[in-house]
Amino acid sequence: MKTKNKLVRMSKVLSMSFSIFIQVYWYKIRKKPEAEWEELWGKIGERFRKTLFELEGLLIKIGQLLSIRADLLPNAFISQIQDLIDKVPPSNWSDVQEILEKEWGNPLNHHFLSIEKDAIASASIGEVYKGVLKDGTKVAIKVQRPNINSIVQIDFRTLGIIIWFADHFVPVPKGFINFKVLFKELKQVIERELDFTKELKAILYFRERFKDVDIVQIPSVYSELSTSKVLVMEWVEGIRLTNVRALDQLEVSRHELAQRLIKVFLPQWIEPGTFHADPHPGNVLVSKEGRIILLDFGMVGEITKKDAANFQGLIESFLSKNYAKAVVCLSQLGFLLPDAESRTIERLLAEFMSFQPAQLKEMDLIALKLEMNDMIQALPIQVPTRFVFLGRSFVTIEGILRNLAPEEELIELGKPVFMEWLNKQGSNKWSFVWQWIQSQPIFKIFHSVTEFLNAPQTLERLKETEQRRQFQFIIYENHKKQLFQLTLLGFTGIAAGIYTSHPLIWKLSVGVNAFSSIGYIICSYKLKKWMKYMHEKRKD
Repeated sequence: MKTKNKLVRMSKVLSMSFSIFIQVYWYKIRKKPEAEWEELWGKIGERFRKTLFELEGLLIKIGQLLSIRADLLPNAFISQIQDLIDKVPPSNWSDVQEILEKEWGNPLNHHFLSIEKDAIASASIGEVYKGVLKDGTKVAIKVQRPNINSIVQIDFRTLGIIIWFADHFVPVPKGFINFKVLFKELKQVIERELDFTKELKAILYFRERFKDVDIVQIPSVYSELSTSKVLVMEWVEGIRLTNVRALDQLEVSRHELAQRLIKVFLPQWIEPGTFHADPHPGNVLVSKEGRIILLDFGMVGEITKKDAANFQGLIESFLSKNYAKAVVCLSQLGFLLPDAESRTIERLLAEFMSFQPAQLKEMDLIALKLEMNDMIQALPIQVPTRFVFLGRSFVTIEGILRNLAPEEELIELGKPVFMEWLNKQGSNKWSFVWQWIQSQPIFKIFHSVTEFLNAPQTLERLKETEQRRQFQFIIYENHKKQLFQLTLLGFTGIAAGIYTSHPLIWKLSVGVNAFSSIGYIICSYKLKKWMKYMHEKRKD
């Protein structure tokens, strides 16, 4: 890593973070127009990206995580970091050799005929080398980067400070993102990646899961040579799914490859169990025979039975065009905020699904993407923290599919795959039939009558929720902002009193600071209590 000094590393990240906080508060106090906010977020994103590339380590992965949160972060910021990938130079071979010999307890020639000293892949956590075993078998050797544990611990401490500050001082964004939960989930994922024995178990899990699926290839592992810092796997040759020219040389069409990719990932997203959370083009290849090759299982996620059932219901709803049921599934999954009006969301889904892909040719795609991000931020929807890595997996595969089959609609590509999956589920087929019946006009009449009869209670509940959300949120946030500004004024007064040696000024400032700090703590406690109430209301 380029920056190994702990204090230097921490100071650079903290100075960048607090500089961003101050800039945002200053613009908020000055009530800057939207155009100036866009310019500010663009500059913040540019500085953020440069700092990540300079310091590397865990910070690159944090940037990758933030780049898929278009529902929470400004477009100008997202546009600066959305193409973040691991661009980390490889370590010195002598350091890598030292790790290998220490982990195996023997010289390299005890197990290998040869190992290439130039890394074939280098990321923020590990790097991969090509080797040949004594029996002539080619293998890939994944080695943990030297000193990575120390660097990650520094980054976790730094991030912990930033999360604490953001949780206490930054206005809560739309969707009530829980910074602590997000930090906890990120920490769990990174710590899992640092232990290669867990990746080994994940590979064995996926090999067992896809053992009867002939369109999938997952490399075997050499458990006897693998440790917590070293992972030895079968060497697999493959073509990147972004290499269109090479793909066109294969006997399998790009359309068929796209459907095979959906067949591999769709069950991971809608069935209970583990899914591949980092399927970028370097980790998903295709063999000369057209088999989908999956690599790098360091970042995986879990789907519960309840969430899997709701995701299955959501897909069934879209395919049967039963958007009322889709809204129910979205609500149960936690994507809708308490004040979301179901009929409005239902109409928006219907309009969105009626969009024709042929229209894309006549549109400015960048402008369309920005417009969709604005629409997402304007709607009463959120992405629950537990689905951040699932979203990463889905968005990445979606991008690969659009590159493979740019002329085709994703729904049409996925529909036969889903129906094939559904036919294998037995009793679940009747659930799809019921979804289709519910989407028919005659059923919608009864649904509308029921809604009409329940309208007074529904409107009263929505009115209460909206009033509480808007009125209380504004009050608490205004109080927090005023008390925070008073605290900053107190600190300024203390500094001025010390500088001028005037005891009255700094004593008065200390009093102001104490009063505003206590008030801020009380206000924060009330806000958290109210937010807890809102989450409970949402579960009812």
